[in-house]
Amino acid sequence: MELKDIQNLIKFVAKSGASEVKLEMEDVKITIRTGEHGKGETTYIQQLPTMAAAAPQAAPVAPAAPAAPVTPVAEEETSKFITVKSPIIGTFYRKPSPDKPMFVEVGTQIGEGDVLCVIEAMKLFNEIESEVTGKIVKILVDDASPVEFDQPLFLVDPS
Repeated sequence: MELKDIQNLIKFVAKSGASEVKLEMEDVKITIRTGEHGKGETTYIQQLPTMAAAAPQAAPVAPAAPAAPVTPVAEEETSKFITVKSPIIGTFYRKPSPDKPMFVEVGTQIGEGDVLCVIEAMKLFNEIESEVTGKIVKILVDDASPVEFDQPLFLVDPS
């Protein structure tokens, strides 16, 4: 089971309202417990001792080391931008409805109070408004994707 699959499972359990889920597979045991209203999440992953399970653990460690020097460069490039973050958990949509145009695109000039996107949470569509003036530099989330609280959504150049 890959890390992305585990993250998606955690999100699904948090949204479902279940308080605890246990999953046992050939080489992995996972227990996910959610706190009140899905706010607190505790995940336990136990790797069972098998030869097949030991090999995948070693593989991700080696590629992670070369990736570390790249991260500071990316942080320096984006440090001059303002990050617009999600104020709630839900599903991110770039347009008000399927037949309407996108709220914003890369390069769109925005002002305070402009609607950037909507996030659906519990069947309610919440308009996310800009708190800054500037130009959209990057859209960090795909349309119709689940988002977490405080997850970066947009990069805005305030100049």
